[in-house]
Amino acid sequence: MFERDSDHESESRRERLRFWLTIGVGTILTGVVAALVLLLMRANDAYDRSLGWQAHSLEVISQTRSLDAALARAEAALGRFAVGLQKDDGRIYQQQYGVAMQYLRLLQRNVRDSPEQAELVRQLGVELERRGEQLGDAALSANYRQTIAAISKYNAAAHDPALGRINKLLAQLIRDERQRLSERNRIAASDRASLNQAIIMFSLLGAAAAIIAIAATFSLLRVEGDRRLARREQFAESERAMELEAAVEARTAELERANVALRSEMTERETAEARLRQAQKMEAVGQLTGGIAHDFNNMLAVVVGGLELAQRWLSEAPDKAERHIHNALDGANRAADLTRRLLTFARSEPARPEMTEIDACIASFAELIERTIGDRIALTLDLQADGLACWVDRQQFENALLNLAVNARDAMDGHGSLTIRTLRDEEEESAALAVQVIDTGCGMSPEVLERVFDPFYTTKPAGQGTGLGMSQVFAFCRQSGGEVQIQSTEGEGTSVAMLLPVAKPKAAGVEDDAGDGALSPADPADMLNILVVEDDHRVLAATVDAVSELGHKAVACGNPLEAEAMVEGHGGFDLILSDVLMPELTGPEMVARLKQRWPDLSVLFVTGYAGDASEDASFGDHDVLRKPFTLAALDRAIRRSGDARAVETQRLAG
Repeated sequence: MFERDSDHESESRRERLRFWLTIGVGTILTGVVAALVLLLMRANDAYDRSLGWQAHSLEVISQTRSLDAALARAEAALGRFAVGLQKDDGRIYQQQYGVAMQYLRLLQRNVRDSPEQAELVRQLGVELERRGEQLGDAALSANYRQTIAAISKYNAAAHDPALGRINKLLAQLIRDERQRLSERNRIAASDRASLNQAIIMFSLLGAAAAIIAIAATFSLLRVEGDRRLARREQFAESERAMELEAAVEARTAELERANVALRSEMTERETAEARLRQAQKMEAVGQLTGGIAHDFNNMLAVVVGGLELAQRWLSEAPDKAERHIHNALDGANRAADLTRRLLTFARSEPARPEMTEIDACIASFAELIERTIGDRIALTLDLQADGLACWVDRQQFENALLNLAVNARDAMDGHGSLTIRTLRDEEEESAALAVQVIDTGCGMSPEVLERVFDPFYTTKPAGQGTGLGMSQVFAFCRQSGGEVQIQSTEGEGTSVAMLLPVAKPKAAGVEDDAGDGALSPADPADMLNILVVEDDHRVLAATVDAVSELGHKAVACGNPLEAEAMVEGHGGFDLILSDVLMPELTGPEMVARLKQRWPDLSVLFVTGYAGDASEDASFGDHDVLRKPFTLAALDRAIRRSGDARAVETQRLAG
């Protein structure tokens, strides 16, 4: 009995011992588990923060590269816009530059945590703002179709030191962020190692707890096994994420290398194109100097010769003198037209087509061709297209014909025969008219024939040709809807044929009222008081005489600064006829001052510079008359201005 009590007491002590041991172990395990859970949570949070910083660094690097790429695309689009003047390229430039600015704002927001990076981004913003002003200036010139100015500004921007500073800032941003990324990768690896250690310790503790409690609950072991499986999957996902990040980084590096190679190629190409354009420009300047003087001398020979013959026959045979005066006037008009065609070629002005009877045009132009080619060359007209007309710019057609005649004269070395023949070619569905210019000159080799239509290409000595004649013939034929063909044999001669589409005849009753017919002075009721403002006294005197000849009252003003006082002293004028380019004050500036006091003044601008008439903003809604002008053209311009004033007066009265 005592033994049973002793055994029971011993069992009771063991039970109490096991109980308190269990409590103690449980408490210890609970504390350890709590400590390990806390450690695991902190390690997991630290690892999540490290991954977030890694993603942040990758995002900053990606945005920096995207900004660089957007800038490169914007500048490439601007280069195409400056050369080709295509509005789509201008819109691409604006879009890509806007994308670059968006990436800049993202960078400013993402680097706020780093003062060093924030300072670099601030400097980058300042440089980009300056760069934007430079590129915007080039884009503005291209938008106004000022090709040379746009290319010059774009080329200057491409060599500006600011571009190097921008590239250095971008490289510094990427380099600093890479250093941060490397440091964050090291921290992430350390955090991951701490997390793994915590997980291992927690696993060991779980295994120990499972061994201790294996007899009490088998289900806990199963749960722990499930937890281990989940952790393994988490480890696997983490490894796959790291592999994906490594693949993304490798691909990013590959794209960066490709981008660097592409920008290098673009830079080399732009440099080569700039050198080529500069070489062509310098060659053209040298060739144009002599060629233009050569063509003008031909025109001046007609003017001087006609005036001398008119002076000789003025008293004895007025009819002959009048005919020679008409010839001199025709030569002067053609000299003025030569300047218009040169400016048309340089500024790509549109053609002014009209219904032109080719045979009649050639017949009336033949006399000028004969005087141009000289007496030692026999000119034969074989015109077989009587009554057929083409829709062409008459002056450009005559210029093309004169270019072909001059080339033929030079090829024949001043003596030979030149034939101008017109034929109707009805082999095609749409009938065409062929204008052939055939000479008996030296002909051309196959090598010369291949380049005969290239601009600025000439076989003539320096100072005797511009190299623009045949290219202008080619451009005229294409612009008129036709084509040009050329056949040549060395030692035998050359035949050039301009094939032009035959136009349908005009409807009956349609007349051209733009001629320079006989003029009659203005009726007294239509007489205008006109203030003529011109700084050149000879031009001023001639213009005042011309206005008076048309029946109007003209008042001369040789200084634009005196115009306001003269308007006030005469009580106003019906029309201000003003030159554009004058010293001290330009015509538009003078008119702007007068308009402040007399807003209803009618204005007619007169200019001899082709660039003036394209600046519509400075002329407003006022008419523009080009120098040199005829009395008929001046009369029409004054009548237009007077009619406009009458309409405005009626509108205000109503």
